[in-house]
This record gives sequence, C-alpha cells and structure tokens, in this order.
Amino acid sequence: MGIVLNQSFKNTIITYIGFAIGGINTIYLYPVFLGATYYGLTNYITSSANVIMPLFAIGMQNTLVKFYSQYETEAERNRFLSFTVLFPLLLIIPLLFIGFLFQDEILFFLSKKNAVVKNYIWLIPFIGLCMAYFEIFYAWLRVHMHSVFGNFIKEVGLRTASLFLLMGVYFHWITVEGFVYATAVVYLIALLVTMFYAFSIQKPNFQFTIPVNTKDILTYTFYIILSGSVANLLLDGDKMILNQYMNIENIAFYSVATYIALVISVPSRAMHQIVYPITAKLMHENKHDEMNILYKKTSINLQMVGGYVMLGIFVNINMLYKMVPPEYAGGIMVVFMIGLSKYFDLILGNNNAIIFNTKYYRTVLFLGVLLVILTVGLNMIFIPLYGIIGSAFATLLSITMYSLAKLLFVVKKLDLYPFTKQTLYSLALTFVLFVAFYIWDFPFNPIISIILKSILLTIAYVYLNYRFVISTEINEVMDKYLKKFKIIK
Repeated sequence: MGIVLNQSFKNTIITYIGFAIGGINTIYLYPVFLGATYYGLTNYITSSANVIMPLFAIGMQNTLVKFYSQYETEAERNRFLSFTVLFPLLLIIPLLFIGFLFQDEILFFLSKKNAVVKNYIWLIPFIGLCMAYFEIFYAWLRVHMHSVFGNFIKEVGLRTASLFLLMGVYFHWITVEGFVYATAVVYLIALLVTMFYAFSIQKPNFQFTIPVNTKDILTYTFYIILSGSVANLLLDGDKMILNQYMNIENIAFYSVATYIALVISVPSRAMHQIVYPITAKLMHENKHDEMNILYKKTSINLQMVGGYVMLGIFVNINMLYKMVPPEYAGGIMVVFMIGLSKYFDLILGNNNAIIFNTKYYRTVLFLGVLLVILTVGLNMIFIPLYGIIGSAFATLLSITMYSLAKLLFVVKKLDLYPFTKQTLYSLALTFVLFVAFYIWDFPFNPIISIILKSILLTIAYVYLNYRFVISTEINEVMDKYLKKFKIIK
C-alpha cells in the first residue's frame, strides 16, 4: 500500500505540473508563436488522433491492467503481455489498408473546408498509432508498479517538448509547418522511450499464442473500446466537427477556451483516486447507508472546491483574455458554457464510480454512445448557426442531459441521492460572489489584476463557506489548522 500511496502522490504532483505547463502553452505560447491557423491545425491533428486511438489500442491498455494479476505463472504472464502488444495489429493493419484504399475520398472530405489540412492528414493515424502503443506500454509499467515514469512522459514530457518546439519557432529554428511534423516526432519519441523503459522492467518474450481466457478478455475489451471511444469523442470530437464547418482558426479559439474551462474538473481527479476504491468496497459489501453518506460528502466537497476554481476563472476571464491576441476573445462565452457543464458534472460527486461498480455498467456505456450521437447531432445543428459558441452550447446541453440521466439512474435504481440543503446554499453563495466580483476589474496589468482579485475572492469564498458550514469535513480541517495557529480555541 505504501508504494501505491507514494506513486499516487507523485502522479498527482506530476499531473498538476503538466497542467500548468500545458496552460502556459495553450493560453499564451501557441496563440502568439504559432498563430491561429497552425495552432488550430496542430490541435485538430492531435485531437483527431486521440479520437481514433481507442480503436488502434483495442482497449488493451485497460485489459492489461485488469487481467495481468490473474495469471499465476511467468509463462502465462509473458503470453498475455505478447497478446496485448500483438493483438491490436489485427485491427490496425486492416484499418490502415482501408485508409490507403480510400485516401482520396478521405482527403477530400476532411479538407473540403480547410485546404491546409490536406498535406497533414497522414499524421493523424501516425500519432494515433503512437498514442495507442504508448498507452499499452504505460499499462505495462503500471502492472509492474512503475506508473510514475509513464505518467511523467504523458503529462510533463509531451508538454515540455511542445514548449521547446514553440521556443524553436520563436527563435526561427523551425518553421510553423515544421512544428506540426515535429509534434508527430515527439509522440514517436515518447512511445519509444516508454517502450524501452517497459522492456527494461520486464524483458519481453513475445509469443504468437493466445491466453486461455481469451473470450473474457475480448468481451471486456469490447466495452473498453466503447467507453474509451465515447470519452475521447466527447473530449475532442467537437474539434473534428468544427473543421468540417468553419475555418481552422476557430479550432484554435475553441481550444484555448476549452482548456481554461477544463481546469474546473481538475479537483475531481485527485478525489476520485481516493474515493473510487472506497466506493467499490462499499458497493461490494452492500453498505447502502454508508454509500449514501459518502455520495453526499463527495458531492458537496467537490462542489465547494470546484466552485472556487470556477469562480476564479469566471471573474477573471476578461483580464485573462487580454493576455492573448484579440481575435480569441470570442471564446469567452465558450469558457462559461463548457465551465458550467464541468461544474454540473463535478457536483454529482462519485456518481461514475457508483455506476461502474454495479451490474448496470453496460447500460451506462450504451447510454454514453447515445450521448455521442446526440453531441455530434447538436454540433452539426448549432455550429453552422453560431460557430464555436454553438459547439459549446451543444456540449453544455448534451453533457447536462447525460449527467441528469446518470443522476436519475442512481436515484431510481439504487436509491442514492447526492444533494442536501448545503447544495442549495453553495449554489446561492457561488452565484452571489460571481455577481459581486465579475462586474469590476482592477485597472492594472492583467496579471496583477488577476492576482489581487483572486486574493479578495479567496478570502470572501473561504470565510463564507466556513461561516455557513457548507462542508463539515472541510470545516474540520480548517478548525485543525486554526487551532494549531491559535486563531481559535
């Protein structure tokens, strides 16, 4: 357990560092150094690659983690490792062959609105393939309790490499066109480094044989492909659709806005790492009352922490956008819409963990497929009408409907309910503080203004949440430190 906790802590720190570097790249360096066209192009290529990645990996990254520990002998484990690496080729090779046969049709379809895309289309399957095998070898490391290295490459390494490439563009060491190709090379290097490190941990002994429980593996893999495809389409599918209807510069505008909004969901990552195994245990033991208490606690705690992050973004958004080129300002409304969708998903607490630890998880996966269909349909309706704001509205509408469906599912099927009167108090407090802080800004440098305003917001938010006891758990933690520093008795 010590190893798990140690690596979880390190991975959390790495994730936040990576997110910070990504923020610098996304909000400032990409828009300024690359320009909107090539920033949009780069984001479109990597987003498209991420969408097709689950198909290339065939869910083997998750399958490896789930089934590896079930094998008792070294021979069985080697056979299984070989299977996870070689089996995806059975789908990858036919897909690439089909793509080659219909390349003219694919090129025409994907570049009919933005001709600049045509020369770079082949990078999408290349990067997708690198992403897929990176995830497989990252899973190889995780089952051997070496997750930190892979997480560092994924969260920090890739973003740091992009940072150096952007500096290369700034100093004219590479062109903006060269940056796009260099990005593909970075993903290849990430794959090779991770692969060789994985081989150093567990020397491969490839065998062209199949595990004895292949049927169970393939059944599980099907659902993992489904869930992975749904998740990645929801994350990046809107950017692919934008390319079909709008100039590619709009993907850059949209990407900056969505990255800012995604910060709201960051607090849930750390909490879910802790809560997921607890949820699984309580669900397995049928401890309904304890599960209901935990559900309410995770909901209000995430609402409180996530609400603070959301407020910090919303009240400073105008100053934040003064730090990027003026043409990006149209993304402010996107930040609000995507941010609200993330906030609503946040306050549902450990909803997903509950569902995936019941016999109904397959139903929810298929519900996710319906969500993707809905999202794509709404994007196709609203993007031609309202551009990137239409795409954000489509996301807000579909995610809200999906979240409501999951909430009703848990309430009706499991008799679990996340909300209390504190939920309403927190919503009211958050709204009042938003109105109070949004309508004004300090007439200073944007960075100074953001810092000063954030300090005042923090003081007001912490005091009011503490005063009205929105979260008893957070209040207890605060009391501990207040007593330590003799502020209270």
